Amino acid sequence: MFLMVNLMVGFFIFTLLSKIYRKWIRQKFLWIKLKLLIKELSILPKKSFIKTLIFTFMNFRIHKEGQRFLLITLVVLFLINLLGYFLVHHAFLYILIISVIFLGFMMVFFRNPKREINMDDKSVLAPADGKVVMIEEVEEPEYFKDKRLQISIFMSPLDVHANKNPVSGVVRYLKYHPGKYLVAWHRKSSTKNERQVMVIKSDHTEIMIKQIAGAVARRVVNYLKPGEKVVQGNDLGFIKFGSRADVLLPLNASIQVKLNQKVKAGMTVLARIS
Repeated sequence: MFLMVNLMVGFFIFTLLSKIYRKWIRQKFLWIKLKLLIKELSILPKKSFIKTLIFTFMNFRIHKEGQRFLLITLVVLFLINLLGYFLVHHAFLYILIISVIFLGFMMVFFRNPKREINMDDKSVLAPADGKVVMIEEVEEPEYFKDKRLQISIFMSPLDVHANKNPVSGVVRYLKYHPGKYLVAWHRKSSTKNERQVMVIKSDHTEIMIKQIAGAVARRVVNYLKPGEKVVQGNDLGFIKFGSRADVLLPLNASIQVKLNQKVKAGMTVLARIS
């Protein structure tokens, strides 16, 4: 049993050090060989389990918002399992299984997979992973004070929760609103829930993005600053444990997604600006 616990600890430590490891290995000739190996894997079938497993491992990263949290979780789980082994030995296996499942869920939630961003100054990319739950014209009273096209993306606890800049430009507006914690798919969550509102001015237009906390999410993290120049696809923030992201566009924007469509942050084009 202790061997399994040690394996769990070792795997987590390896994941935390993976970022440092990748930076080191890129400076070595071995990284070139590794890239060649990945290219050779392209001959495998698209649904090959081995290919999927290898690519998932190579792109798996823990977001910085989760590293401290996961370290504390690991220590607590280790102590619980240690006490369980000595005090309730007959139930230790169940405690261990539950601990591994819980730790696995936390690692999945705080993952931040590496993605290739196809930058386009006329495209508005999704700021979050999730499902499109709303596409409609709304009145925006806070900044624009006129009508806008709103696209809302619901993030379940299993989605990647790192948020990305939908466009490149300058941060023109940034404001935090305390509020309620209605379920994230509720229509009123956009204006009633705790949220971070920001406006980015690109070369073609101004885009409003809202990070909205949900019934489970209780912390919205934002990295932007007023006047800062941002790059399309870079991290703008993180929302913990289920939430929602709204994007408000000019009325002449050409919508490229549909209701209930799954989107990926920094990859799916939500709209095009003429």
